[in-house]
Amino acid sequence: MDVIEYGEKSSQVVLIQPVDENDLDVMESEFEIIKKSVKEDFLLRAFKVKNWNVDLSPWNAPAVFGKQAFGAGAERTLAEVVGACSDETKRYFIGGYSLAGLFAVWSACRTGLFDGVAAASPSIWFPGFVDYMKSHGIKSRAVYLSLGDKEAKTRNPVMATVAQRIQEAYACLRDTGIKCSLEWNEGNHFAETDVRTAKAFSWLINNCHSIDFNDSAMFMRASLK
Repeated sequence: MDVIEYGEKSSQVVLIQPVDENDLDVMESEFEIIKKSVKEDFLLRAFKVKNWNVDLSPWNAPAVFGKQAFGAGAERTLAEVVGACSDETKRYFIGGYSLAGLFAVWSACRTGLFDGVAAASPSIWFPGFVDYMKSHGIKSRAVYLSLGDKEAKTRNPVMATVAQRIQEAYACLRDTGIKCSLEWNEGNHFAETDVRTAKAFSWLINNCHSIDFNDSAMFMRASLK
């Protein structure tokens, strides 16, 4: 994958975000919003995927809009991301928008590499995902979730479950003691994607100072299972 970087390469805080062409159009805006919202330096690394529905999907699933089904390329994508995050002096946060937000949460079920997860309007309606999250658990200490207040108002029966699913995910995180937030934004799924993603990453940076990520072996940086 091509990797586009924004910010200070020497920063201890590194933000990881899978993106496509549409995301790249607003990455500069997202970066500037985060920069204005936090006090410390950070490096934002955008990993450009080639096939959105395949590269970010944890398992095969039928199409829910259009004709393109979901593939099972997330494992391969995560392996490449993990390989690019080898500096143990850094703190890595993973996040993204829509299916990239789902990928971020799924990644935190697979590895303890990421200190926090920024999932802005994640595709958490993905078939079977919340049950997977509940059974496997999250290996990050902090998770930010958000959703537009109109996203569940759709005739698509699968995507219409998104509000219920994100509330289930939030309850699961809260009950297991993970530092978490669920924020409702105005609008549908396509409103202010840069602003929503920036808010997600900013929350992680601003709220993770009080967490000691080294006090428990359960949350130590880990390779993929």
